[in-house]
Amino acid sequence: MNTSTLAFIGGGNMASAIIGGLIKSGTPAAQILVVEPYAPQRDKLRADFGIEALTAADASLAQAGAVIWAVKPQSFADAAAPCAAFVGGALHLSVMAGIRSDAIARATGSERIVRAMPNTPALIGMGIAGLFARAAVDADDRALVERLLAPTGEVVWVAQEADLDAVTALSGSGPAYVFYFVEAMVAAAEQMGLGAEAGKKLALATFAGATELARRSDETPAVLRERVTSKGGTTYAALTAMREAGVEPAIVTALKAAQLRARELGDEFGG
Repeated sequence: MNTSTLAFIGGGNMASAIIGGLIKSGTPAAQILVVEPYAPQRDKLRADFGIEALTAADASLAQAGAVIWAVKPQSFADAAAPCAAFVGGALHLSVMAGIRSDAIARATGSERIVRAMPNTPALIGMGIAGLFARAAVDADDRALVERLLAPTGEVVWVAQEADLDAVTALSGSGPAYVFYFVEAMVAAAEQMGLGAEAGKKLALATFAGATELARRSDETPAVLRERVTSKGGTTYAALTAMREAGVEPAIVTALKAAQLRARELGDEFGG
């Protein structure tokens, strides 16, 4: 990647996923530095990627063309304070939940800020992130952000920052919904006499295959569903039971609850 130093503030799982992808795609290790106060994680980053890992922020951050914020939201204020003197001219990419771009602008002195809401499949390169850019972010900045996040999966740009609360509800928290549904399918498999191991294998393969089929198809999920639902058949019986149990409105209610909580966290951490 043809840019200046990439500085990561925080070197946990999400930062490691991005760094690992960048190294694999040819970014020199010497071009990446991380500020990570936790010594075992610093050692792991050095061992895994051969990058420079600092205990605390110092003047070397002034060389950063892009700063990637990957600390826990409650740690942001403390992490940003020693960085502020060095990073005002950089592009800032945040993968932190709940910290709005106004707070990042105040803490860093930069208006070139992109907020990302990734999800945990990013750790295996199969994630998706919602992205919001402030007005000062230009086309080159957007392209750089897309290259930075390419190793983690796909991206979707949203028009306003508030939309990230909906992204959080849908895809940010979404993997947990899938795991929850799989848990229920495995429980049903056991009750039907299949056993947990077979139930898990069948459920996971079904999710993987169905989502890939939907991804490759030009048709809507509704049409794909109708194609495997014969009136009076087994799928029809299952879907009828779900409708009678109010599964669809329950899912909508759940996602709206997650969206509201995302908005509340943003208020809590400061906007």
